[in-house]
Amino acid sequence: MREMYPEIDPYQTHRMAVDAIHTLRIEECGNPAGLPVIFLHGGPGSGLATYHRRFFDPARYRIVLFDQRGAGQSTPFADLTDNTTWHLVADIETIREKLGIERWVVFGGSWGSTLALAYAQAHPERVLGLVLRGIFLCRPEEIRWFYEEGGASRILPEKWQRFAAAIPPEERGEMMEAYWRRLNSDDEAVRLAAAQAWGAWEGGSITLEESPETEASFASPEIALSLARIEAHYFRHQCWLEPDQLLRDVAKIRHIPATIVHGRYDIICPAKNAVDLHTAWPEADFHIVVAGHAASEPAIVDVLVQATDRLADRYC
Repeated sequence: MREMYPEIDPYQTHRMAVDAIHTLRIEECGNPAGLPVIFLHGGPGSGLATYHRRFFDPARYRIVLFDQRGAGQSTPFADLTDNTTWHLVADIETIREKLGIERWVVFGGSWGSTLALAYAQAHPERVLGLVLRGIFLCRPEEIRWFYEEGGASRILPEKWQRFAAAIPPEERGEMMEAYWRRLNSDDEAVRLAAAQAWGAWEGGSITLEESPETEASFASPEIALSLARIEAHYFRHQCWLEPDQLLRDVAKIRHIPATIVHGRYDIICPAKNAVDLHTAWPEADFHIVVAGHAASEPAIVDVLVQATDRLADRYC
């Protein structure tokens, strides 16, 4: 099985103001003359991790990564002002133009797959290829599955109990709204407690095998606050997408080379999401593998690295 490429440091970082409020932190790695690729992180709101640089051959790729609005080292932290799917799509285009890139590969997992599809469907002429992992189409049933009683709660009941414990019993019929109220409380301690419970639920669900370290990372204040606030903000608005928009508009991108990989035992984004996308897009290279949701799981890494290598073979 293929493994990630070795650790690599950026050769350049940028602070790019995209409006009067938001400034994005952007990094470039690999070969400045290589095949351009944009990496779209998950969440929304989780920010970058250093291993995200390692899905690409650094000798052949110009790897562009950025913290999306409100996430990671972009500022202001956890801010929801003018923070929507379509603002992020516009940001991707701004980055492309500012970096002087004509066309590029688009790589995204989980929420990043949502954003990658939205961007590609808005700007198909700018996309050389798509690599999509852990498909999330932001449909109401997908959001209910993970954040309301009766879906993922039945598979991870003891973890759901801890997630639900942050909310009084009388409010548990609408967990998203109950959390939203607390994530926007005037009391900083209430906001942090809600964010950490939210982060622990997501971090505790993301890997096939138990990973207390991952759960603790997602529950840390520097990740949980932006992750919980921005995710709740997006999901309460169905990510500003029309019903089934990403499936409806696949026709705009069916000509683009694409790989879809999804974990069979993904608790956060059930495999049906990926099957629905592949049904609409039969030309895409499609893989269901023995894994959970995390991009770092070996079977998922194997497919992702093979996919980026094939695109490099094609275009380099």
